[in-house]
Amino acid sequence: MTAYAMAHLRTTSSHGDVFEYIERIQDTMDPYGGRFVVHGPEVEVLEGEWPGTLVILEFPDLEAARDWYASPAYQEILPLRTRHIEGDTLIFEGVGRGYDARVTAAALRAAAGVRVPR
Repeated sequence: MTAYAMAHLRTTSSHGDVFEYIERIQDTMDPYGGRFVVHGPEVEVLEGEWPGTLVILEFPDLEAARDWYASPAYQEILPLRTRHIEGDTLIFEGVGRGYDARVTAAALRAAAGVRVPR
């Protein structure tokens, strides 16, 4: 199952360390099949607040994403970003191509004992 690493970067920085981090990150991802899906776009906030920017990386599976994050190569460059940018980073699995939210809703209703309204 495809997995993703997501960073919500609440602050930005023009520090040279950050530029070096960006220059070097792809080389840390390549051995794990990682690629950028989203990298710092302008976001349109439809609900709530969203300070900062967003980065989403894609990996073949959760193990590859975890191995990339824990790798010596990535851990070596990580402080180049974290010393200058405040944010949160998550790793999570996606859903398969055939995913249907209605099936999930039905399972949640059944587990909660809530009937479908008529």
